[in-house]
Amino acid sequence: MVPTMVLVADDSQDTHRREALRGLADAVADRGEAPVVPAFGSGAEVKAAMGEVEGPMVVVPAFVAGGDLASARLFAGLNLDMRTDACPTAPLGAVPSIVTDLAGRLQDEGWVRGDGVVLAADGSTDQEERQVVTDVARMLSRRLQSPVQVGYLSTWAPTVADAMERLRRNGLRRISIAAWRLVDGADYERLRDLGGRSLTAPLWPSDIVVDTLLAQHRAAKARLAA
Repeated sequence: MVPTMVLVADDSQDTHRREALRGLADAVADRGEAPVVPAFGSGAEVKAAMGEVEGPMVVVPAFVAGGDLASARLFAGLNLDMRTDACPTAPLGAVPSIVTDLAGRLQDEGWVRGDGVVLAADGSTDQEERQVVTDVARMLSRRLQSPVQVGYLSTWAPTVADAMERLRRNGLRRISIAAWRLVDGADYERLRDLGGRSLTAPLWPSDIVVDTLLAQHRAAKARLAA
């Protein structure tokens, strides 16, 4: 039996996020590799959606590590200890194909060699997620051969504005913002007001995101079968 992919995220207070997440769930389902259940909303709504799944399931965060504080808190609160047929996966993170895609988005938005880059994340209470964001910044810097500074919108320091100022103090006058988030939403709009030379779109829509989520599902399916 193919485990159901349960995509989890908090979309309870953001219409833009809700629409984007539904589109992502539809795109994964359209591949036909696994049944997909979107579990989006408040904690109670997510648990209710999961409770309706019959048989094994792979519980997949529909967000990137460090890119969605509300969803990370929601996911951390799920209790799967009593479900021996449920396998959670980690949020999307320092995947080479995703970082390469992000670099391409920067170039498409006008970034050129010599410009500084701020990787703009949301934040999380999880130290592992913070390390993932740092790893993504390092990979992106190597890919671009240009300085990349991490900045956060919530929870952690430095802020995105502080990160931009740090780059300016180091002589980089033109700064592009790489949005480290999976889907559109209200927080994304805050990045537009920070005065960067350019701003990348969220990582979804992209076939690479769907490919990576399905790869996570296949790996978790193998663990459930072991």
